[in-house]
Amino acid sequence: MWTMDKLIEANLYRGELIPVSGKLVDRYNECLKKLGFTETNLTTFHIDGMGWSPEVAEEKKEVHYLNNGDANAHGIIISPLQKGKPVYTPFHTFDRDMMLHVFKTYGEKIKDITRDCAICLDFDQGIDAFYEPLDVLRYETITISFHLINKLRKVQKKQLELIEIFNRDSNFIDESIHEQILTSAKTHGDLRHRDLELPPIQFTTDSFYTKAFKGVYVLRDFITPILVFEDETWYKEAIKDTNYQVLIYHISQPELMPKLRDHVIIEYNLETAVKTERYERIKKFEITQYLKNTQHPIKDILENPILYKSYLNKLDIESRKKVMSVERYLEKLETSNQYKIADVVDTKLFEALHKPHSSLEGKHQDLIWKLLVNVSPKDVLYWYWYDKEDFYQNFESWDDSFKAWVIETISNNI
Repeated sequence: MWTMDKLIEANLYRGELIPVSGKLVDRYNECLKKLGFTETNLTTFHIDGMGWSPEVAEEKKEVHYLNNGDANAHGIIISPLQKGKPVYTPFHTFDRDMMLHVFKTYGEKIKDITRDCAICLDFDQGIDAFYEPLDVLRYETITISFHLINKLRKVQKKQLELIEIFNRDSNFIDESIHEQILTSAKTHGDLRHRDLELPPIQFTTDSFYTKAFKGVYVLRDFITPILVFEDETWYKEAIKDTNYQVLIYHISQPELMPKLRDHVIIEYNLETAVKTERYERIKKFEITQYLKNTQHPIKDILENPILYKSYLNKLDIESRKKVMSVERYLEKLETSNQYKIADVVDTKLFEALHKPHSSLEGKHQDLIWKLLVNVSPKDVLYWYWYDKEDFYQNFESWDDSFKAWVIETISNNI
């Protein structure tokens, strides 16, 4: 509980969720039923920009409870306040962009409709179900369809028909028509002048990450399409497929990083990197991996230069060499160029010091940062920024004093 309380207190744990209660719960349940899911028994909960709720997920014991299989994702809009809000457990890295597209296209209509109705979203990429890992390459244009609960469009049509009948001949004196119009208006409001039409819109994907097949990066905006699998079983299955001209890697393969450099997707400059705050964060994270049964709190060791040097020198020689491997390599390079990075610098530390190539667009840089964080998660700030779910899971197991340092580090950089 210490973990969540401190993160919540620092506004680092799902701080922008929207509270749901009362009639909004009923509308949310109507959407769940319409999408083919079971209702929630909760009377209050919170939702993110896509309509996902951590409390409902916990109740259903299913994180992605708004998915009908990996290939069929859905969303729920019950409030205009969802506009611009984070998507906390995206199934794809483009989920938030899709929601931004939805509100950019229909923002005013959504504001009007959600006064007394909820909207179910269906994200259709033309794939009913996934069968093989390389099916993820079929993600291209996604059609976003909108469905209103309570058959509101049909009710609107009926109201307009009643008004037409009312205005015909001498029907205005017919009390039964009066009663039908009043009953409909009391139940659903006056829908005559409401614009309830939300035609489907399209969203085009490029490179992205998906949780399908236990996690796949699809990099297709570069020299050659590259797929990076997080799961080894699905990776082995994918390399059997010869129908596509793509490069396929497992995320832990040593050949991956050189290939990403060759394709001008990532780059590194150790001389520049060691002068950055990011390097200091990485090095401090690195030393914590070797500190055991310390006499001082981890936070104090990381923040006090004298204590830091003291504990660094108490490490066994091999551990010390790993922590200081970048500086050692650069010092050796000043006297001779015969040294290779792999001979001196710890592999995972070297990987952590890469960054997206400067030529990449902003949206691609974000995706590649996420990939780099997953390859070698050593910068707690970027870990939090680019893979919150994984960050939270690892955070749970850390020393309390180290957690305090992490929270302070992130808070100071927001």
